[in-house]
Amino acid sequence: MALSDSKEVNVVARIKDVQGALVDYWDWQALGSCNTMDPEFFFHPEGERGGPRRRRIERAKRICQTCPVLDECREYALSHNEPYGVWGGLSEEERNRLSRQRRRSRAS
Repeated sequence: MALSDSKEVNVVARIKDVQGALVDYWDWQALGSCNTMDPEFFFHPEGERGGPRRRRIERAKRICQTCPVLDECREYALSHNEPYGVWGGLSEEERNRLSRQRRRSRAS
């Protein structure tokens, strides 16, 4: 095998390692109860307020309650500061509140 062939094989092996790591990182999403559902259940349309918004959030949370990857989803959303939607059974406002509490407890 020529030196350039060896380098190409090494690069391909490294790409496969990265791809495998990405699959491992995201594979929990394939197991989510929301995986085949319309995103509108979890993400609010522009201008949604009041009762319709509360009902949509509650419906999304009911779906999350029985999700096998609820904890992974919640932790992902919190660690990535996911700004929109219901993730891991938490609304945007609940995640913001929990993130602030976590920051305060780390600071003290």
